[in-house]
Amino acid sequence: MATETSVGTPPGDPSPTAPERPSLTSVLRSLLLRLHFYAGVFVAPFLLVAAVSGLLYALSPQAERIVYDHELRVPAGEEELPLSEQIAAARADYPEGEISAIRPSPKEGETTRVLLSGVPGVTEGHTLAVFVDPYTAEVRGALEQYGTSGALPLRTWIDELHRDLHLGQPGRMYSEFAASWLWIITGAGLVLWLGRARARRKVRGTAGRRRLLGLHGTVGVWAAVGLFFISATGLTWSTYAGSRVEELRTSIGQATPVVATDTGHAGHEGHGSDGGHAGHEGHQGHEGHEGHGGASGGEMAAEGVGVDDVLSAARAEGLSNPVELVPPADENTAWVVQQIQRSWPEKQDAAAIDPATGEVLDVVRFADYPLLAKLARWGIDLHMGSLFGLPNQIALALLAVSLITLIVLGYRMWWRRGRAGAFGRPIPRGAWRQMPRPVLLGLVAGLVLLGWFLPLFGIPLAAFLLVDVCLGWRARRRAAAAANGG
Repeated sequence: MATETSVGTPPGDPSPTAPERPSLTSVLRSLLLRLHFYAGVFVAPFLLVAAVSGLLYALSPQAERIVYDHELRVPAGEEELPLSEQIAAARADYPEGEISAIRPSPKEGETTRVLLSGVPGVTEGHTLAVFVDPYTAEVRGALEQYGTSGALPLRTWIDELHRDLHLGQPGRMYSEFAASWLWIITGAGLVLWLGRARARRKVRGTAGRRRLLGLHGTVGVWAAVGLFFISATGLTWSTYAGSRVEELRTSIGQATPVVATDTGHAGHEGHGSDGGHAGHEGHQGHEGHEGHGGASGGEMAAEGVGVDDVLSAARAEGLSNPVELVPPADENTAWVVQQIQRSWPEKQDAAAIDPATGEVLDVVRFADYPLLAKLARWGIDLHMGSLFGLPNQIALALLAVSLITLIVLGYRMWWRRGRAGAFGRPIPRGAWRQMPRPVLLGLVAGLVLLGWFLPLFGIPLAAFLLVDVCLGWRARRRAAAAANGG
């Protein structure tokens, strides 16, 4: 008698078995694909704004020099007048407000800037820069200035668009949100592309979509390092993640040192932060507030040593141009003279000068900065396009164009995933349930920690997961209802 077999199973064939559990690699790939897809779709508009405004900012220094050539440049003379005479000329034409800083002519043919705070009509956190011919003391005009890079109205407008969409502090959430997700999207896409390259798998879909995916992946791989860098440096001066970075650096002794300004002793007062763009800047974005004390021109000349003596004392300590002089905030604090060159090689040395005697009370050298403080300074200046000048600007512009290209290609592929005239289909869910429990717990713990450090990554991710769970629950209920109805 022949051996009985299961109905529908040919003799000699093995009995049907449960489907094999997918490999961990396959599950992780599905998870990354879903993360890359959804994050790309929903975060890309914010990244697009950041990329376009970043492209404009990368090109703005040259435009600024053209637009404000009259204020910035003068015919070179034989000898510069004393700085005190230049300041007096500026105060004669602009007596309102207080002097918050002075930037002597950095090189031949360029004007001196006298920065005034508290001037009516000037935006809060900005100063009025009065431009003075260092050879004749002629006042060439006055413009609003923002930040330690000396951004004038054109560059300030672009910077504020990039930083907060001209919405102030609430608007800064957009840029931190974009920076928090950029490295996640980039990393997931890079892993997916490298995995596909190793497997040599064909992409399902039309030839046009395959070409789009190939171009998207190629551009993404070439731009990945730059995108990681832009994301990391952008987060260092963001509101929430930036404060986490500052706390971490301070806790391990890697904060940026600042000179002691108390005239009673010469010890260090503490540390500043590169959370914005260095010591005085705070977490204000690309430029940061000036954050200086102030003194009127008369007050500077009436007591103690004059501004020319202060500058001479700083020069004797090796502080060469460009420098900025910050008057004492009160009778117990010193002048601060700091180098402000952001291009290579960096000039960031600073000295505190006693206003009564002209004695140098304290000096901080950039060479003595902790390693992380130096890296933060270099990273921020590289992000701003100032560290290596024009080549740096060109590299940032190309990176911005690459990101714009990736976003356009990504949306085009999403559209092609659907039927004609319909939006693209989402990536199927279920990867979480297929993951081994120990791996899942470890991944969740890691995401919780990352979400604490980067709140604008963690909170949106938690919201997305909650919505996704609700949609999945609703879909299962509908499927069950349809099955029961049948």
